Amino acid sequence: MNEDLDIRVLTSKDVVVLRNMLAVFGQAFEDVPTYTAHQPDDAYLERLLESQTFVAIAALEGAHVVGGLAGYVLQKFEQARAELYIYDLAVDEAHRRRGVATAMIQRLQSLATARGIYVIFVQADHGDAPAIGLYSKLGVREEVLHFDIAPRAHDA
Repeated sequence: MNEDLDIRVLTSKDVVVLRNMLAVFGQAFEDVPTYTAHQPDDAYLERLLESQTFVAIAALEGAHVVGGLAGYVLQKFEQARAELYIYDLAVDEAHRRRGVATAMIQRLQSLATARGIYVIFVQADHGDAPAIGLYSKLGVREEVLHFDIAPRAHDA
């Protein structure tokens, strides 16, 4: 990994970095409109970054965001503990295969330990060999099914 890389857990003062991280996600996932067209205002993003239930980690080369990780802390009900879900992780194409994603996950592991989080989990799409390879070297694979259920008004 590049020694000039700064792996940083974002705070409420890092709204500009978070916006740049969203642009990296949009490019990496080939879905720029979702990540850039309707971003929340600064106050919303500051509150999100202050929250104990959201985590954002950026990989910066100087002031340039080259990777990002966004996750959510889920407080459990069956025991007094929490899980952390990696929702999005992306690295700029020119910086892939250099350990950037691994470095961000390692930073997340340290943060999770400091916060007493008992497990980090992530999903990968079938056919996404780079993601599957990365997560396989860092964790235990589970075969699960994922379902999206649309919200709707309940008929009374």
